[in-house]
Amino acid sequence: MNKKALNTTNLEKLGAETLAALVMDLVQGSATLQRRARLEISAAQGPKDISADIRKRFATLRRSTAFVDWRKQKTLVKDLAGLVHMIETNIAPLNADDAFDLLWSFLQLAPSVHERTDDSNGAVGAVFGEAIDAIATISPRISVDSKALAERILDAVADAGYGEFDGIIAATANALGDAGLEHLKVVTKAWADIPPSADDIERYSGFGLSTSATDRFRRNKDLTRSIILADVADAQGDVDAYMARYSSKQLTYGTIAPGVAWRLLDADRVDEAVAIVRKAMTADAESSYRPSRHDLDLVYVECLERQGRTADLIEHLWLSFTETLDVDSLRKILKLLPDFEDVAAEEKALDLAEVFPDLEAAIDFLVSWPALARASRMVMARSDELNGNRYETLTPAADALSDKHPLAAVLLRRAMIDDALDGGKSTRYRHAARHLAECWSSDTVIKDYDAVADHGAFLAHLKQKHQRKLGFWELVDG
Repeated sequence: MNKKALNTTNLEKLGAETLAALVMDLVQGSATLQRRARLEISAAQGPKDISADIRKRFATLRRSTAFVDWRKQKTLVKDLAGLVHMIETNIAPLNADDAFDLLWSFLQLAPSVHERTDDSNGAVGAVFGEAIDAIATISPRISVDSKALAERILDAVADAGYGEFDGIIAATANALGDAGLEHLKVVTKAWADIPPSADDIERYSGFGLSTSATDRFRRNKDLTRSIILADVADAQGDVDAYMARYSSKQLTYGTIAPGVAWRLLDADRVDEAVAIVRKAMTADAESSYRPSRHDLDLVYVECLERQGRTADLIEHLWLSFTETLDVDSLRKILKLLPDFEDVAAEEKALDLAEVFPDLEAAIDFLVSWPALARASRMVMARSDELNGNRYETLTPAADALSDKHPLAAVLLRRAMIDDALDGGKSTRYRHAARHLAECWSSDTVIKDYDAVADHGAFLAHLKQKHQRKLGFWELVDG
């Protein structure tokens, strides 16, 4: 081990006095680090001290109104995640009830936090999801009246405008128990039947001209009731109650049918699961947009395996492979086939991949399999079809091919360079410059470019065509 490496072991050897001085230097000028240090000091004093300081931090966050732009969002997320971690590690082991109340209060911060952030990347919402996970961990150890908890959950879910309490029923199922879950069903149904007040009508007015405020209010309540009752049904293992929230038509939706089918399989109701999936697959096949196909395929494969229908399973997997080049489908086929037949099937699959219409999908498959020689041959033969904008596929493929098939790797990188420069994609210039350097590195080992322009000719072409893209050339020269 390197005795000078910056790691926990070497830092511990510095001693408390040196580390304290180092921490003091590091936190200067950083409000975030100072808060973290104070919380750690409070934690050392005991759970009451740290709980009080965390509640103070919650109050500050609740009062804050300043907008947090994308540059500061990472700091905010780190701060929020640190609070959840502090509750989990310093309070929950000693006082589960206090930890539960703190986590609940943390979730109630969601509206004030979301209202002043742009959470388009989902980072803020993910932290509140971590709080739900923490509640699930401590739920079996909390002491709470189950019926009071059920009513608390209803109030929270009904008021949650940002989905911050999504998953709370599953997380607290142990604490609720059968009595609490049953009570939650009763109070939810009663709540959903309460007619709108004057304030409700005013709140739902002005959100559209096609429906009345009353209809919008009712639709929102019905949706919330449906979600709560479905989560309760899941917690109770009641598949029929879960299915009851959907109409016959909704059960054919590719977004709904897989979840229902998995629950039926868990209940060992395989034939019913198959029926659900087949209807959904029929409806899905009639649609030009099929985002749920993968989910349907997964559960259908499980259904066929449960029924022991090996021939039908192989046929389905092969059809799926020929349409998508799904690696997992082919691997399952080969495991199901007898010796020697699997070798022939693999060759047939690789041959099909080389002429697959979606070139980038074919590259991804052949590299993942791996069949690098075939991938190289295909790239060489179909280089004029390469889509340089598919960098998420071409970059790892070029890296994989670079050692043994450098010319194919160069063609992939050139496609990405051309795409960035031809399209004036300045945010990609840094990557294009790196790809060009990698092409130059490969030039030293490529003995024969065959009909492909060598590195010098390609570089001259770029300079002539894109000489005014100074941002790119500065990165290349730098």
